[in-house]
Amino acid sequence: MLTELRIRNYAVIDDLRVEFGPGLTVLSGETGAGKSIVVGALSLLLGERAASDVIRAGEDRAVVEGVFGIPDDPAFRARCEEAGIDLTDDGIILKRELQREGRNRAWINGSPATAGLIGELGSALVDLHGQHEHQALLRPAPQRRIVDEYAGAVALAREVRSAWARVRDRESELEGLREAVSTARDTADRLTRKAEEIEKAGLEPDEDERLAAEIKRLENSEELLELSGQLHEAVYGDESSMVDRLGELRRTLEGLLRIDPEVGELESLFESGLASLDELGRRLRDYRYAVEHDPGRLASLRQRRELIAHLRRTYGGTVEELIEAGREARTELLKIETSEAEVGRLQDALTEARAELEALADRLGSVRRTAAERLEREVTDQLSELGLPGGRFKVDVAQLDAPGPDGAETISFLVSLNPGFEPGPLGRVASGGELSRVMLALKSVLADADAVPSLVFDEIDSGVGGQVAHAVADRLGGVADSHQVFAITHLAQIAARADTQYRVEKIQRDGVVATRVVRLSEEERPTEISRMLGGDPESEVSLRHAKELLERRDPVAGEELRTAEAEPAD
Repeated sequence: MLTELRIRNYAVIDDLRVEFGPGLTVLSGETGAGKSIVVGALSLLLGERAASDVIRAGEDRAVVEGVFGIPDDPAFRARCEEAGIDLTDDGIILKRELQREGRNRAWINGSPATAGLIGELGSALVDLHGQHEHQALLRPAPQRRIVDEYAGAVALAREVRSAWARVRDRESELEGLREAVSTARDTADRLTRKAEEIEKAGLEPDEDERLAAEIKRLENSEELLELSGQLHEAVYGDESSMVDRLGELRRTLEGLLRIDPEVGELESLFESGLASLDELGRRLRDYRYAVEHDPGRLASLRQRRELIAHLRRTYGGTVEELIEAGREARTELLKIETSEAEVGRLQDALTEARAELEALADRLGSVRRTAAERLEREVTDQLSELGLPGGRFKVDVAQLDAPGPDGAETISFLVSLNPGFEPGPLGRVASGGELSRVMLALKSVLADADAVPSLVFDEIDSGVGGQVAHAVADRLGGVADSHQVFAITHLAQIAARADTQYRVEKIQRDGVVATRVVRLSEEERPTEISRMLGGDPESEVSLRHAKELLERRDPVAGEELRTAEAEPAD
């Protein structure tokens, strides 16, 4: 609830600070005293736009600040947490500042905020009804919320919203996967050709280097035969070969050793050299016999090399990179196949999610329609008692083609305030005072279900008098049993029903008019209510009438008052 309101330099208010409590609070005062200015300042605090001409003459800025208790609403706390607002047991402080020049500013708990956020949070703290634009009753979302609260379907409505979010998630996921599959299908043929062509080639690491070496040998086989033959003959083959000549030189070495045995190590070197030449000769012979002259194999190898060159030109990279590219192509093809199967799974999941949404939306729609009929009857029953005879309230529930986040229907509040006329939208049919009384009828019916803690009724007494005034006062008092209620009124019957009464009055300070708000004591209230009755506030008749109205508010106190008045004066 609103616990404190501070206003500085707003219209004719120079500096005002008022503390409020629970129950029904009435602001009374002469016409033009500034009662609606207080409401206007409050509506500014709750997000309404305002022009700089509301800034008090001679001042550069106007400031409105309100201290509110934290409502027992998990959604409100969650929104504050989402917005980074720290909540404490001290409550939440909203502040707006209008500047004659420069940008207007806003704060929540001392931190800068947007007017939009203040308006969003303010609508969860206060419902303001009357001549100002901040009227939740005219907007579709609050109307739908009212029906859901009345029907006890708030949790079901949240389930519908969650189910709708799941459908949207599935749709988004499926759309993204389908786009990916479509794109992949465009490349599937290319990937298939790539994978099959590389796999069919049966490439091996370093194959291109080995092919080049073998082709070179086959291309030069005749020269290799000739060169290896010459070497073999020179080392081992003919009579003058190096091996034969070394054999002849062995006898010379033996003669050297007989004369000088000290050079015996020369013999081992000689034998080692002879053995090496002998081995070289045998290997040259084997190499010569192994040299192939095979035009058919050469042609086959050249084709193989051309195949590899073609693959490298087509797909790029080394043989090793080609092998890896083939593996990657096959992996991508497998992903496409898997994705196509995933599309089917997601389609099934989407179908299931839509079925769940439709089932929940059907349940919610049924509950809403039943509640709407009951709400129509109960609110209509109260309209005549609130000075709107022949008034008819209607909750229009229109079916949508498909369920959305708020269900499968739209909800609109319609009203007919004159017999013979079809119900129309509240904003076009009802005046400010009539709209306030329609809201009062609603709030009377919804008192236990409504989560907004504070209600402000401005101009609710327009065109009201007599017994209707008493009925309006009783309805306000009943709503105030579960809400903090503010009423700006000229009706004494409503003022007498209040738990707390303030008088709004104009004064002069240094020759300048200013508005102030005075809390009336119980002793002061009869005089103010007497004035509101239109009589002489000081006459015994007017005062007695005012006291009788106050007795109606509190039967026990009234009995004590009548007893005291019956006793003879000393």
